[in-house]
Formats: sequence, C-alpha cells, structure tokens
Amino acid sequence: MEGLTVDFSTGAATEEESVRAVDGLSFSLDAGRAIGLVGESGSGKSTVAAALLGLHRGTGAEVGGTVLVAGTDVNAASDRELRALRGAVAAMVFQDPLSSLDPYYAVGDQIAEVYRVHTDASRKAARARAVEVLDRVGIPDAARRSRSRPHEFSGGMRQRALIAMALACEPRLLIADEPTTALDVTVQAQILDLLHDLRRETGMGLLLVTHDVGVAAESVDEVLVMRHGRRVETGTVTEVLGAPREPYTKALLAAVPRVDSPLTRARTDQNPARPAIEDASAPDGALLEAVDLRREFRRGRTTVAAVDGVSLSVRPGETLGIVGESGSGKTTLGRMLVRLLDPTAGQLRYRDSRTGTLSGIGTLSDKRLRPYRRELQMVFQDPVSSLNPRRSIGESVADPLRAAGVLDPAGIVARVKELLERVGLEPDRYDRYPHEFSGGQRQRVGIARALAAEPRLIVCDEPVSALDVTTQAQVTALLAELQRELGLALVFIAHDLAVVRHVSDRVAVMRAGRIVEQGTVDEVYGSPSDPYTRQLLAAVPSLDPAVAAERRAARTGLRKDVAAA
Repeated sequence: MEGLTVDFSTGAATEEESVRAVDGLSFSLDAGRAIGLVGESGSGKSTVAAALLGLHRGTGAEVGGTVLVAGTDVNAASDRELRALRGAVAAMVFQDPLSSLDPYYAVGDQIAEVYRVHTDASRKAARARAVEVLDRVGIPDAARRSRSRPHEFSGGMRQRALIAMALACEPRLLIADEPTTALDVTVQAQILDLLHDLRRETGMGLLLVTHDVGVAAESVDEVLVMRHGRRVETGTVTEVLGAPREPYTKALLAAVPRVDSPLTRARTDQNPARPAIEDASAPDGALLEAVDLRREFRRGRTTVAAVDGVSLSVRPGETLGIVGESGSGKTTLGRMLVRLLDPTAGQLRYRDSRTGTLSGIGTLSDKRLRPYRRELQMVFQDPVSSLNPRRSIGESVADPLRAAGVLDPAGIVARVKELLERVGLEPDRYDRYPHEFSGGQRQRVGIARALAAEPRLIVCDEPVSALDVTTQAQVTALLAELQRELGLALVFIAHDLAVVRHVSDRVAVMRAGRIVEQGTVDEVYGSPSDPYTRQLLAAVPSLDPAVAAERRAARTGLRKDVAAA
C-alpha cells in the first residue's frame, strides 16, 4: 500500500465538505507475517481494510494511491479481477458475524457456496470442504453443525464459522476486522490462538484491525498505530508496545487496563460513602442483598436455569464487579437486581431509604415496587438499542423525571441540560438524536438517564465492551467520579477482567449460572482458588509479546483442568 487516500463525500458539492478518512497511508506485508492496525474508533482502520479488497468501489468514495495485493492493482482492477481476488486470494472476516451470515441458510451451505464460486467443485465436494474447514476452526461435530443456521451458533462459534468461510479457498491474505470485539476473554483467546495456528500452518499473511492493543500484542509481528487517517507510529510489536516513541501511542497504551499493574486504592480513601471492605460475605450494612437467587426460562418443554442459587451483597458506595463468559448468567442476574426480571426463587432484599431496614423486594407487585424504581437504575450494554432513535436524547434523559412526577417543562429541560453537562456532554445538544453521537457519547447519555432518577444503586451491564480503550477509560473514570460525589453503589458487569479489576472493590466470578468464586479484588486476582477463574485470567491479553506467547502455551492445560473440574 502506497499513499492510500480515501475521501467520503458529505453530500455537498464542494471538495472542502468531503471527509478524508485515510490520508496518505503506506505499509507492506510479507507472506506469513502479521501486521496490526491499531487506533481509536474513527481512526480509519476499517476503511484501510476495505480498500485492500476494493470494497469502496461503487460507494461514492474517492480512493487514491496504490494498493497491490498478490500482484493485483486493486484500484485499477476490473470488476471481474476483483471477484477473482476476493475470497480466493484475499479474504475478510468482519466484526459482526450476524450481519455477515445469511440467517435463512445453513452455515455449511454458505461456506460451500463461497467455495463453488471460486472453483469448479461439485456440490458434494463443496459440502465436504465446508465440513472440513468448520472442523479445522474447532467447531465440534462439524458435519452435523454445518446444517445449523447462524442463530443456533454462539457468538464465538459464529466468528469461527466466518473464519472457516474465509479459509475455504486457502487465501494468501486474511483480513480480520475487529474479529474479537464482542467476545468474552476465553473465546477471544481461542480465536486469537486459532489465527496464530492457521498463519503458522498455511503461511498466509494476516492484517488484524483492532482497537484493543492487547489483542495486537497476542497476534501480530508488527504494529501500525493510526490516528485521524494517518500513520502515527509503526514498528515491530516489541518496539511499539515496549518502547513507544510518539505521545499518542504512549497515551493509548496508558489507557489500557491491565491485570498485572499496581492497584490504586485512592477512590476508596477519597469516598466517605464507601465503607472499608473487610468481610466480603457479610451482609451487615448491605444496600442490596441476594440470597439463593434463581431465574428459570422455558425452552419448549424444558426449563433452563440462567441463574442458579446466587448469593451476594452490595454495600453503599462500593463497586461489585461480576465477571464471566457469555451465557454465564451475568446479565440475567443484573436485571433481577433492579427487578427488570422477576426471580423464580430466592430472596432479594433492599435497604429502604426511609426506614433504614432491609425489605424484601423480590416478590413485590409492580405497584408496591414503584417507590424503589427510582433508586435502582441500569445502564445497558448497547446504547443504540436502549435509546429511541425517533426521540432526541434530551427527551430520553427526561423520561425518569416525568415518571417521578416532575411536570414543569422548563424545570425538566434545565435539569436534563445539567445532567448532560455532568456526564461531559454539551447541554445545547438536548435536541440531537442518538445517531448524531459516537458510541462513547451515547453511553454517556445512558448514564445521564440513569442519574436523572437520583438512584442509590446502578447496575452497569457491559457499559464499555464495544468502546475503544481511550473512550473506555473516559467512561469508567466518569463512573468513578460520579460514585465519589454521589455515594452511588455500582454493580459492574463485564467480561473484561482487566476493566473489572480497576473499577471494583469486590468481584464475583460466574459460570453456568452460579458464582464459583467471590472476594476482594486482591483475593480473586492475586490468588484465585477456582480453575475457571485461573483460566479467565490466563486468557486476558498481555501487552508483553513474550508473556503472551507463554500464556498461549499454558492455556491448553488450563482448559483441560476446567473440563475435569
């Protein structure tokens, strides 16, 4: 790639009103090597990846510079030459497998179709090839599962299916655009290990697009740091991550939470509302307490327990982190804690702000529960789906105020603008709509809406999972600041163990609906007692390439221990 430029038109007739997404980028990738494009959201990483396959053609984008892939000049190639390139010579794995796979067709049929497009294979041979590559990427019982549709696969299995589809024609270059962003740490580690093994066995080149610096350290030989469409710094992974030269790279690395860095307890000391955490299991003084909480769901004629006998407590002003893989029951538990879901069994108690006593709220009717609704709030994982796209963000933030009986229109607007400013947004954006905000800004809107009710406890369900590291750090810092000032109790649900370590006082580890281990941050991270917790910690990406290689070698043994347990 030499001098790549990509301009997107804003709809205006003048050149000045176009947006330059990539500005003069150059790099090269040899066969068998891997390079990571790293940067914040909006830095141009995915635009570069799409340019390698000519995917901007026909979109109205203006592409300049030279892009050569296995001898093919992508910008000058005919449509026929591009079709021959895509899939057979260079293949792409996209971030969201659900939007990349057809929901109506079996996964195996979709892979077989890709294979037949680029070869003269018969339907039977293409079908056999689909089963072969599904087996290669670790799909169990590949022949049977090849007949399954995408919704019958987990998130990690769908990502494996996309990789299998990309490998069907044995490409020389694999482009992976944020392939692990929505995956929990153990599945992420499995996907990264798979990409490493495939590159070693086939000799293909790998271009990995990611905002997670730790993922790059696990997977590539070289790193190219991007910002505003330009190259900031490039070099071997050891050089860039071990001794960065540029201030932006240093800031990017400083924003990455780590499980092995020293913890600061300043927030505990500075927050008078948060008590010292001496006994992790003692309910005395608890704001919220769950005892043997259970939640069942019906699937046809069978009953599945998503949460099975969970007991925990949350104290005023503290943060309880809840970690575990996808499907472990974290979100279901969080929704029960604020009574968005009713428990099937067990007890849920909350300390009444008027009487100061713990009262059972797990079985209260909606009418009797209403006084507690304001004090128990939730920040959801996906602000796009939790904000009404047809209403301004100001109106969405105002909803809890109206529900609480505030009727003065001028007072509502003033309070909402105050809340927007409080979470770092400009008050005059009251009338803007969700699509006009970035991911991090939308999450701030969600936090402002939760604060409008003046809660005592907020459950944050994966609030930073889809954000880049700098935006992630900004949101977690905002939550910590609000907690210090308002004395909030937080339940922080996440699959990112490094983030949970840095925001929490105590941690509960969930697996298959149960808590397998809980204690203070120092106890759980410093000396984990359960093999599952050790497996989770071993799967956390390390910024040290040497450590990453050691962890990759150790993961197989830990998986065996967990399976035996």
